[in-house]
Amino acid sequence: MPASPADLRAHGAVPDPVTVFDEGIPAVANLDPDLLDALRRAATDAAADGIEFSVNGGWRSPEYQERLFDEAVSEHGSEMAAARWVATADTSAHVSGDAVDIGPAAARAWLSRHGAAYGLCQVYRNEPWHYELRPEAVANGCPPLYADPSHDPRMRR
Repeated sequence: MPASPADLRAHGAVPDPVTVFDEGIPAVANLDPDLLDALRRAATDAAADGIEFSVNGGWRSPEYQERLFDEAVSEHGSEMAAARWVATADTSAHVSGDAVDIGPAAARAWLSRHGAAYGLCQVYRNEPWHYELRPEAVANGCPPLYADPSHDPRMRR
């Protein structure tokens, strides 16, 4: 996989800072349209409370996701340990554009209080930055958190 910053950006690497409104950034532009719409509505409302959302991760190419997984294996010592933090390319919601990593902490705190109203739910207890769209949350609230991605049945393909 290419290693230049521009090439990595094309594969979903996120320059710092990026907002949910940065249409020219593939990590944002390639998100699922319904997820992006919910994020933009939430970000607009959060801005009225003085809170700004940053996207630290969004859509990723399979190649970039695999690179991140390989780096996590090196860092954590095994595929099993890495799977607590990074999904493989064939299971990652980032590759399909169905997940976004939000920062800073104030934005995550705002989303933990208000995100369900937009269908935006934290999915993993160990990843407070990772949000996915759960439209049913608008009426029913967000579902219980998985301890980490290795407990998510979607990760077992």
